[in-house]
Amino acid sequence: MTVPDYEGNGIVNLMASIIAGRGGETLGYAPLTALAPQSIESARNVVLLVVDGLGYEFLGSKHGGSRLAEHCRTSMTSVFPATTATAIPTFLTGLAPQQHGLTGWFTYFHELGAVLAILPYRPRYGGATLTDAGIDVASLLQPEPIFDRLPVTTYTVVPRQIAHSPFNLAYAGRASIKPFDSLPQLFSTVEDAIRSTDQKKYIYAYWPGLDSVGHAHGMGSAAAQRHFHDIDLNFSRFLHSIQGSDTLVITTADHGQVDPGPKERFQLEDHPDIRRCLTLPLCGESRVAYAYVRAGMERRFEDAVARGLGDAVSLHRSVDVLEKGYFGCGEAHPRLADRIGDYVMMMNGCCTLRDRLLGEEAIDHVGSHGGTSTAELLVPLIVAEC
Repeated sequence: MTVPDYEGNGIVNLMASIIAGRGGETLGYAPLTALAPQSIESARNVVLLVVDGLGYEFLGSKHGGSRLAEHCRTSMTSVFPATTATAIPTFLTGLAPQQHGLTGWFTYFHELGAVLAILPYRPRYGGATLTDAGIDVASLLQPEPIFDRLPVTTYTVVPRQIAHSPFNLAYAGRASIKPFDSLPQLFSTVEDAIRSTDQKKYIYAYWPGLDSVGHAHGMGSAAAQRHFHDIDLNFSRFLHSIQGSDTLVITTADHGQVDPGPKERFQLEDHPDIRRCLTLPLCGESRVAYAYVRAGMERRFEDAVARGLGDAVSLHRSVDVLEKGYFGCGEAHPRLADRIGDYVMMMNGCCTLRDRLLGEEAIDHVGSHGGTSTAELLVPLIVAEC
């Protein structure tokens, strides 16, 4: 198990470098050692491209001859858990989960007495969004978008289906939202933003496709290799097209993935002794789950986990995980302890553990993420000057 680096070699430090390099005020985290703010501040345009699921090991082991690998300087750590729901808020706020308070795809919000799928901004069981129910995202999450702290022109370039979602609108702040519909259009939209004005700019862009292919087919699949090739080809064309524009292009990821085999995918419904100890469904992720245990049943829960899951899981008290700095440094979000339960179940190897609600569609991803393996936790720092 590896604790993310929040002291100088993590994505939160990358954001500190970008914020300082664009003239903004950072919020307690040191700049990235491998990319100082001084190397950012002179560029007219700074682009941060986040390729969901592009792990450092995936890039190096299978695609060492790619254009992306050619510009890869080093690896960084993601946050904990190494997953989209915790890392994307870090890219959008410059804060670690310790401060932004989002701890996984499924998060328990004591304020509402409900488990939410936070990025779609709806209750876990589905149905209407919280916005439709009158719950304002800004009031609940109190976002601090970096776009509102930068004294430059800002853009966020995101897929059309999420561009105007409640979550994205809240975290976009004052940035101009630029939707796109395809991989080539992502890069053409970023190029349009680069050429829109001679003023200094910061452009955030997000591509979810590789992560989706990994979930469906696995990162070791031919489909994932083909999709990466498409990304790399479009990236190469983009760099050629913007040559001479005084642009610094930084590419990274929110996490990597692992491919658990069928025998490594555990379902909580097969372990009723564990389930009987819980007051809530397991929250978090399939690779890192938060368990809310009935008062007085802690020992029974620990014994049931040991009997039922054995070496597939490492069980930790949530207070210990907080103290060890897994979520970040400094003062914690006032609701953070509520959102990580009594125990953190860190799955070993490539193992996953899923809990399903009544009527909830079964999920059986081939590729998974959220854990502390180097395949998931390490992401690339790719820098190109154009």
